[in-house]
Amino acid sequence: MIGDGMTQDTASPEPRNLTHASSPAEQWWKIPGAPPDVGKFVEACEALLGSGDGISGLKLVLETMAVHQDEWKLSMAGASLILRFTTRYDIVGVLLRNVIRLQPDNVPAQAFSAHLQIVRGDVSGGCASFAQMMATYPGQKAEIGEFISMSLLEVGYPAEALAVLKSLFNDGDETASLLNNAGCALERLNRSVEALPWYEKALRISPERKAIAFGYACTLIKAGLFERGWPLYFERELQITPQQGWVRSIPRLRPDTGLSGKRILVFQEQGLGDTIQFIRHLSALAARGAEIHVCVPASLVRLVRQSYPALTVLDPVSAVTNHAYDYACPVPDLPFISGVRTVHDIPTCIPYITDIPADRERMAALLPAGRPRIGLVWAGERRLRSEYALADMRRSISFSDLAEALLPAEATFVNLQFGTPREELKNWGGQTIHNPMSEVRDMADTAAIMRNLDLIISVDTSPAHLAGALGCPVWLISRWDACWRWGDSGTGSPWYPTMRIFRSNERSFLPVLQEVGKALRLWIDMRGV
Repeated sequence: MIGDGMTQDTASPEPRNLTHASSPAEQWWKIPGAPPDVGKFVEACEALLGSGDGISGLKLVLETMAVHQDEWKLSMAGASLILRFTTRYDIVGVLLRNVIRLQPDNVPAQAFSAHLQIVRGDVSGGCASFAQMMATYPGQKAEIGEFISMSLLEVGYPAEALAVLKSLFNDGDETASLLNNAGCALERLNRSVEALPWYEKALRISPERKAIAFGYACTLIKAGLFERGWPLYFERELQITPQQGWVRSIPRLRPDTGLSGKRILVFQEQGLGDTIQFIRHLSALAARGAEIHVCVPASLVRLVRQSYPALTVLDPVSAVTNHAYDYACPVPDLPFISGVRTVHDIPTCIPYITDIPADRERMAALLPAGRPRIGLVWAGERRLRSEYALADMRRSISFSDLAEALLPAEATFVNLQFGTPREELKNWGGQTIHNPMSEVRDMADTAAIMRNLDLIISVDTSPAHLAGALGCPVWLISRWDACWRWGDSGTGSPWYPTMRIFRSNERSFLPVLQEVGKALRLWIDMRGV
């Protein structure tokens, strides 16, 4: 949505029963030549794309467009859907060009095209396109400005976005979306207290817009104003996947709910890092007399089960078979439910995640004897959705940049990187990076490796949370527009006492990596004293 692109996406729709035919688009032209209803087309595409069936979703869009090339509303809807759920910018570009062919003065289509230039790396070209639009359509400056600022924010240019917004405000253009984007820009510049009045003004104009309220909540928390932030965070639109849709029928747990004798389903709503960060509150919930069932992805089941043996820990498939719950609680609700109102209320029971000795010994056998041992993580999980993929690009670095800053050094380096970015090691010809990750089945194994290390260095992704939850020394390399959970400034975190934060002060990670490299060499030297 224009102007809300800075805040987390709303939940995907629940799955619908679709007609399965040899062609996914066949159902739309049973009456020859009749264009499909745009609303039903969007509904069907959302059901496929939102459930993770990207191939069928893309096929439905493309086959529908092939038959109805002159229906610009379908092309526009298809472009918006593909941009929302994928990074297939090439297809989006084709569809937008078709809209502009049919409607040369379609401002949203032109704005989407300029946005596409920016997210594909042509920032100057995209900004030039936006400037031309401003000159051509002066009566729609506010709408165009919403697109410009959103685009710049998504690719990591908050200062430039703020400059655009200030110019619009000086001309008297103030919409809820523009004000929201100004708040987001200031928050991403780590000026969270300054951001709050902008969100508040936006909400006075459009109090019903939950996406704006969610950005406001995150900014309050980033500013350390937990007492105001967590209650508002609780009111967010939940990010429920289609596979989780069944939990919507269960009453949501609230802070004043009596728990004695009640069965509570606590389920992962957001990322692995969020779950690891907030799952520490499970003990407090159980202490109030509740029977706790925890539903987490398969990669976390063993880790959570061994850390909380008194609780019932389920994977999503197992959880679906047992609907006898009194209340449901998304994991990110736990700080609010548990009464976290200041940083002093954060449980300090570190470690609250544990490994088991047998796993630790098994992983120790895979590592060389040399000390100190340092684990490395340089990238987050590769995402399919455009918004999340762009966020991952802002937090991730390349292995070559990390290695150039840290290596060589008198230490044993261990790869903790999982997924596609691990492939970067294949072309590495420098100091040996020991790689036990081929033996890793889940996060419990990763935890066991970490317990054999002396230090973990990681970008802002789930292994950093895991190291902090284990009580392992961890250095976090934080991006310039730092996540709300790390605050605006400082080298420490109240969530993880063993964490040291290295904050980037610009879009490039290179200066902060040099800082990490100097600190690492000093740390190694001090261990040798």
